[in-house]
Amino acid sequence: MQRKVALAFSGGLDTSYCVPRLAERGFSVHTVFVNTGGTSPEQRAAILAQATAVGSAGHHEIDARELVFDRFVRWLIQGNVLRGGVYPLSVAAERTQQAISVIEVARQVGAVAVAHGSTGAGNDQ
Repeated sequence: MQRKVALAFSGGLDTSYCVPRLAERGFSVHTVFVNTGGTSPEQRAAILAQATAVGSAGHHEIDARELVFDRFVRWLIQGNVLRGGVYPLSVAAERTQQAISVIEVARQVGAVAVAHGSTGAGNDQ
């Protein structure tokens, strides 16, 4: 029986590479896309198609828009928390909820590990 891994999945180059690479190493890869807002239904359909194309054993889409707002964003707005004193610290808030959601899926599917392809710097690197 293959060990399972839950992979935070955006459908981009890095996470698409991770699926077959982890499979080569003996894992059954379950991709997880956490919708924190900003993606259209067409984009989410393309992410599902990409997950399937690269060999995901199962794709999970989590709608975390309300959770991100309720747990993080509203507090950042109220506290006027800015990254570098310039713009709202939203990437960190999203990533926190993404991690929580991926771990929840990992537990549901019985995964032995979680993985991601993030550079850790956000899209403004």
